[in-house]
Amino acid sequence: MPDDAKLAAVRAGLPALAAGIYLNTGSVGPMPAETAAAMAEFAERELTVGRGHPADWPDALVRIDEARAAVAAVLTTDVDRIALTGSATHGMNIAAWSLDWRPGDRVLTSGHEHAGGVGPLYVLRDRFAVEVVFVDIGHGSDDDATVAAFERAITPATRMIAVSHVVYTTGARLPVRRIADLAHDRGLLMAVDGAQAAGAIPLDVVDLGADVYAVAGQKWLLGPEGTGAVYVSRAADDRVAMSVTGWHAFEQIDSAGTAVPHRDARRLQASGFNRPSVLGLARSIGWLTMYVGLDWIHRRGTALAATAADRLAAVPGVRLLTPRERMATLVTFTIDGWPAEAVVDELGARTFAIVRTIPDLNATRLSIGFFNTDDEIDRVLRTVELLAAHTPDNLPPRRTLAMLGSDS
Repeated sequence: MPDDAKLAAVRAGLPALAAGIYLNTGSVGPMPAETAAAMAEFAERELTVGRGHPADWPDALVRIDEARAAVAAVLTTDVDRIALTGSATHGMNIAAWSLDWRPGDRVLTSGHEHAGGVGPLYVLRDRFAVEVVFVDIGHGSDDDATVAAFERAITPATRMIAVSHVVYTTGARLPVRRIADLAHDRGLLMAVDGAQAAGAIPLDVVDLGADVYAVAGQKWLLGPEGTGAVYVSRAADDRVAMSVTGWHAFEQIDSAGTAVPHRDARRLQASGFNRPSVLGLARSIGWLTMYVGLDWIHRRGTALAATAADRLAAVPGVRLLTPRERMATLVTFTIDGWPAEAVVDELGARTFAIVRTIPDLNATRLSIGFFNTDDEIDRVLRTVELLAAHTPDNLPPRRTLAMLGSDS
């Protein structure tokens, strides 16, 4: 299909795009109508038929394996390397709790990590007196400087490096492969938060070198909330050997009545998955891979984001924080004299743009998706130009529509 026809068809399958200019997939992406319909149909069946038929349990396991296979296709790896989780945070917890921590051990991370990645490290700090070291990488714009900063921070007490593939703050794409090589040379575990990468940019997780790679289902994979996945490399199998007590983690019950854990990544799966959500995750990824196409998604999303970054960088009074040569699909910027909350408010009121702030940087972040149009991006950027040319005190008033009523 020509790009314009394909874009129209894709947008028709994402009803939330009609509510505004959707630029916050980095938090929660728009759900395909196909996914919502499949989840509703499955939930209706659970309501009217029930969930206790003997065939329901094998069916649930099949649904889980379908979702695992869908994630594996996005990450370019084998399905036996994938376990379902409830979030990317769950995956980062799996990495954090894999090692036998002792007081005085160190874990390295960057100063741009999301709470979902840092939270598990804080638990290690508080429970085991593990030292959490925040490595200064600036805005993530210089790969050589980033790798050198991590190398300087490694000591004999260091046991793990945990970073994002794409940081949620500036949108910088970190040199994960080089950091992973450094980690492995020193015998360290390499954990990666892939929440802002999986679905947004091309991925070969094996080539990336991560030992553990955590994925969020609700962001760029457009799945329901409460879904995610984790990848564990073959080389790290012995180190990430934790199994949980949920029934999904077990392969069978042997003749002695002992539960036998799965030998692949499924040993990391807990029980209690919401079955409509598992179905929804698989359906959303299937929609992306088979209906839209990952190559088109990656090419269009990154091209739109690069164009937006270039235009913002040229606006007087606007500071682009996203490193242009190390970016994915997140674009973060500040406007001189403008609090980020005020920028978000004005963009929402003037263009119906759905964006968010990065409070630590007093910045505004645009999550630019393959489904956005050139016109949408232009409208938002022209409004940024308007804001940059004024202050909050002298900005021309917004256009308003007066609704005239009647006393009768």
